[in-house]
Amino acid sequence: MQFGRYYEEFEVGAVYKHWPGKTVTEYDDHLFCLITMNHHPLHMDVNFAENTTEFGKNVVVGNYIYSLLLGMSVADVSGKAIANLEVESLRHVAPTFHGDTIYGETTVLDKTESKSKDDRGVVYVETIGYKQDGTIVCIFRRKVMVPKRSYGEARGGEQPGRPTPIPRG
Repeated sequence: MQFGRYYEEFEVGAVYKHWPGKTVTEYDDHLFCLITMNHHPLHMDVNFAENTTEFGKNVVVGNYIYSLLLGMSVADVSGKAIANLEVESLRHVAPTFHGDTIYGETTVLDKTESKSKDDRGVVYVETIGYKQDGTIVCIFRRKVMVPKRSYGEARGGEQPGRPTPIPRG
């Protein structure tokens, strides 16, 4: 299975549908909130959410959804990345709730060869995340520096650093 792409493999207009989706649990949401010290009651306090918000229930913290989608896109987009250069925009356009399943897909918007090094280029992509009913919940655009094949070949090929198993004997 391929992990990431070389610069030459990206085509402007290509769409990568990331698989599988991820059902967001209360545990996922609360753990992310606690790890990142986001203790807003909208995410952590059922009573608060039921009695004081328009949603009537906890809303999953948006940065978890962004992080989830970013992670989903790695195998298709940035698995070979030299660097994540920029997150140009990030929009949370609809809420996510415990029990929703998130799916993602990324569209290649542009690609530019490096002016300073001939073994890499920059790929500009947009990732959207949507729920099981198709509602888009998150959209972000980012730029990723990815290697050309020559860069990968000079550093060990498709899976650099992978050891060779030694049979017991």
